[in-house]
Amino acid sequence: MVGDLARADLTLFDPVDFGMYCVVLMDDDFGVLMKNGSPVRYSPCTLFSLRPGQVVETKLNYKVRPRGWILAFSPDLLEKSGLGRDFYMFDYFSSDILEGIKLDGVERGIIVNCFTNIFAELNTKRDFLSDQLIRLGIGQLLSYVKRFYTRQFSESLHPDTSFGQKLDSMVESYLSSGLAAQKGQPTVAWCASQFNLSSNYFGSLVKRELHITAQEYLQQKIVTAAKRLLLDTSMGIGEISEELGFSYPNHFCRMFRVRTGISPLGFRKTSARK
Repeated sequence: MVGDLARADLTLFDPVDFGMYCVVLMDDDFGVLMKNGSPVRYSPCTLFSLRPGQVVETKLNYKVRPRGWILAFSPDLLEKSGLGRDFYMFDYFSSDILEGIKLDGVERGIIVNCFTNIFAELNTKRDFLSDQLIRLGIGQLLSYVKRFYTRQFSESLHPDTSFGQKLDSMVESYLSSGLAAQKGQPTVAWCASQFNLSSNYFGSLVKRELHITAQEYLQQKIVTAAKRLLLDTSMGIGEISEELGFSYPNHFCRMFRVRTGISPLGFRKTSARK
């Protein structure tokens, strides 16, 4: 869905979780913009993004008419259209920076052109190229947002983070944050969901980018985390297995031995002597 904010029903600006990915161009300062209860800093000619689960509202200044554009699309579109193939690049959707992306005149023209092209295609009689052109149009808009997002936040972010680097950070954070103890080991399905990909496509992407299977990758990460706990803490084997999401210590020990050729206790004793 693409809409012109100047023509929108004012109820659009009430608190709402669209349950969709959204990119919004605010062409004027027409009220206080709130995301999940926190104000977003913005000025005229500013972009911001939303992901499913985020609640947005605008406390309207009724003296200023809303102007701008909104693109909203369902997560289902990612897999159905093939758009999800490169969606990991658009990491600004997962960012919680409470500041809009400021655009200059040329950049605004590019973004408005993207919005109007998608809008025109959605309102044109469908033919065999309709779905492809809509997908390409959305991908082009999201790519430009990535460019301008990177330009503005390059000092505080790592815009060139690769798929592998982002996956590493995500899994390592999961294992070190206590989530594994609460929810179990990170799974291929969970990782795929974080990138809004199907498990099969995610597995293919890991194989292509990292040259190992997704399951092997996760086991490597779990073993690395286990080694750290074995060396840096006095936790027992049962405590470590629970911390890493294993239901039974013997399952943890078996996996550790398969991956390293030594038992967890053997690894701890051998490393302590060095």
